[in-house]
Amino acid sequence: MNRFDLNLLVALNALLEEGSVTRAARRLNLSQPATSSALRRLREAFGDEILVANGKRMVPTPHALSLAPMVAEALGSMQALLASSTLFDPATSQRVFRIAASDYVITVAVVPLLRELAVTAPGIGVEMRSPNSGTTADLERGTVDLIISPEQFQSAGHPRDLLFEERHVILGCRDNPIFSAPITEDIYARVGHVVVEVSNTLSFVEEFVRTRGDRRRIEVVASSFTSVPWMLAGTNRVALVHERLAHAFVDKLPLAFAAPPFDIPPMREMVQYHRTRAQDEGLRWLRNALISQTTQDDIARSSASPPGA
Repeated sequence: MNRFDLNLLVALNALLEEGSVTRAARRLNLSQPATSSALRRLREAFGDEILVANGKRMVPTPHALSLAPMVAEALGSMQALLASSTLFDPATSQRVFRIAASDYVITVAVVPLLRELAVTAPGIGVEMRSPNSGTTADLERGTVDLIISPEQFQSAGHPRDLLFEERHVILGCRDNPIFSAPITEDIYARVGHVVVEVSNTLSFVEEFVRTRGDRRRIEVVASSFTSVPWMLAGTNRVALVHERLAHAFVDKLPLAFAAPPFDIPPMREMVQYHRTRAQDEGLRWLRNALISQTTQDDIARSSASPPGA
């Protein structure tokens, strides 16, 4: 340790992820000779080539691949150490938080919080990212601070807090005849449906519906949750959507919603963070702020009459 420059771990992480000295140099904001020098020093320190040429690309050696998860965790621990080394004051902090969440979560949970932070924590920055198959790896690498997603889509290897529980409702145009009488399963199955698939991944409710047996006539497949209400207005199509999302749109569009004709288990929306960041005061503040905001919104909505229902 006395002879090893810990900054080389940052270079090693970039080299392994980019597979290119040129791209790693750009990411590290270093010159290509400086990055090549870092690779040479890493080869000497580990007694391994780390990256080897394969045609026009460079690929990690087996030993380098075995180092990758340990390097990511070490960098995460160092980031947590730096984050916890000073007291966190949201009123004066200039910190930028990176959150992976769907457009639905952004609409119903993050946007209301951002309005509050504009007043109470004006220096705080937030970078939103869409979840994908590599999001857990981003959490491991420390390039994402929080993942907000349904419980079953999260890794069991990191802690998480319950943000809220969500129900699903049938959303459609206010003039849709389906809302003129109780909705039966036969009526529900006969009408046209809009469903959501993000990156070829089924949503929580789609996975449930298709597992129980699906007789719907699917007419439109959308790539985002917030686009669905716009696709329903002026049509006789319906969609199974999050109740919070339905509430967010019934005042903006001529829509109504009703309970589905079968039971759907509540969806548990969780906030997940890296296990090494449990003592990060900034992340703890942000998690608590998100939970507090959604709790306040739930209380306000429950005390009001449900519009469009």
